[in-house]
Amino acid sequence: MKVSVGQFNPGGDVAGNLATMRRLALAAEQDGSKLVVFPEEAMFSVGRVQGDFTAAVDAQWTTFVKGLSLLAAEVGIAVIAGGYEASGEARPYNTVVAVDGDGGILGTYRKLHLYDAFSYQESTRIKPSDKGVTVVEIGGFKVGIMTCYDIRFPELARALAVSGVDLLSVSAAWFKGEHKVEHWETLLKARAIENTCWVAAAGTSSGHCIGHSAVLDPMGIPAAFLNDEDEGIATADVTHRRIEEVREFLPVLRNRRFESSAVVVPAG
Repeated sequence: MKVSVGQFNPGGDVAGNLATMRRLALAAEQDGSKLVVFPEEAMFSVGRVQGDFTAAVDAQWTTFVKGLSLLAAEVGIAVIAGGYEASGEARPYNTVVAVDGDGGILGTYRKLHLYDAFSYQESTRIKPSDKGVTVVEIGGFKVGIMTCYDIRFPELARALAVSGVDLLSVSAAWFKGEHKVEHWETLLKARAIENTCWVAAAGTSSGHCIGHSAVLDPMGIPAAFLNDEDEGIATADVTHRRIEEVREFLPVLRNRRFESSAVVVPAG
């Protein structure tokens, strides 16, 4: 199955962002892709939305999800993209939506690990997930969904891998900063290598985010990638055969000695 990652700089207007995603999805479909992954904040950027953020989420979340469904059905390609879901409280969820090529909602994932790091406090305006992990099936592949800061937590990727995923989908708005590109690239490679699965990561490209979207194979080798382009797609052929091949000589999932939920007992 061919998989694309779509990179762009979301504005504050849902309709405009959906139009950009449609254009990129059409390009992905022309490449033969059956799935395109878009960044976190594909719905709209917190810093660019007009008016009150929570009110904008309350008014636009349903519009965004319906728009993704229509886009996917029109182009005939599965879509994964991030947005903000009303929670009934002042803080909405940071939520990724997965839609199949017929426009049906496959599932949603609410971000578990909020970005309270590097002097940023995402939790001041976002509510953490109360749902756990999400796995969907697209084109015969099990896809586990993660969001941005989640990739710094290997236990989440391992939990998804143990559940049988073939591909980790990562939607991100990875902030620029010293060593941040190196962190992003290293963490994506690590999640692929330690779980011997594919990774498709789509990053926002903007004045404050790095872009650098990529598809990596189960050995952590980039099969397709972008740099800091304002807009673009990268497409790779994701195969079960490559997973089986790597897991034959690198059976880390079979060799592991404890479950990801194991309790650590102090020595002595």
